[in-house]
Amino acid sequence: MTRTLIVMVKEPRPGRVKTRLGREIGHVAATWWFRHQLRSLLRRLRDPRWDLVLAVAPDTAVLSPVWPSDLPRVAQGAGDLGARMARAMRSAPPGPVCVVGADIPGITPARVWAAFRAMGGHDAVFGPGEDGGYWLVGLPHGRRVPQGMFAGVRWSTEHALADSVASLGGARVAYAEVLGDVDTAADLSRVAGQS
Repeated sequence: MTRTLIVMVKEPRPGRVKTRLGREIGHVAATWWFRHQLRSLLRRLRDPRWDLVLAVAPDTAVLSPVWPSDLPRVAQGAGDLGARMARAMRSAPPGPVCVVGADIPGITPARVWAAFRAMGGHDAVFGPGEDGGYWLVGLPHGRRVPQGMFAGVRWSTEHALADSVASLGGARVAYAEVLGDVDTAADLSRVAGQS
């Protein structure tokens, strides 16, 4: 059975990606950081244990030359983050699927593999974020996204993880390691200090 790892990405254009960070350090600098972070992440996540797929926004950017030409791409489509992640999961071949963000420097193959393994005996897996969100969500059968999953989630708040878990009702949920993303200059400094 094929495992699929989907990376949610935005086309790296100044003023369209990492806008919160861009307000603090400048949009060109934020875009430069994101481009290099994404390049490094995609290099790290090439692994024979799963197929790597990019879920791209905006939809027209599917054809952009900025993406590695050998990686399959799907358009994220319309809707909030939950609708776009659910759509990407449903597009995967049968088998386990995990979705990650592109702005989490701490994502490694070992951490992704631990999340895939945590799905055994569980209905879903989440990789909690330091800010109350999450860096990873996974399902043992991606094409079978539960009805109502991600309904009522307060995205971009400290409630995103709790709301997403609650949207699954009584599902058995496993948790991966806690990681931080980069949204602000302080986050960028923290990540630089960890290198």
